[in-house]
Amino acid sequence: MITDDDVRYVARLARLRLEPGEAERMTGELAKILEHIGKMSELDTADVPPTAHVLDVVNVMRPDKPRPSLTRDDALKNAPAVADDSFRVPRMG
Repeated sequence: MITDDDVRYVARLARLRLEPGEAERMTGELAKILEHIGKMSELDTADVPPTAHVLDVVNVMRPDKPRPSLTRDDALKNAPAVADDSFRVPRMG
């Protein structure tokens, strides 16, 4: 049984802000989703190969073609910080 508290917990994990009344509405929707997933888990998928895409698509990328781009100065002009002709970003610790 899904509760409003469960919905609020999931929303907090997803960093979603719920408006008043949304938790109650989402409780029913989340219950339906989980029920559907439960039905899917009953299916025998032993002979179904894993896929990355539902359609068999091959080579869907457009060819690379050189084209004009920004100059370095134009690219860096709105950067909050620049160092050695590059974007300066905080050090990752």
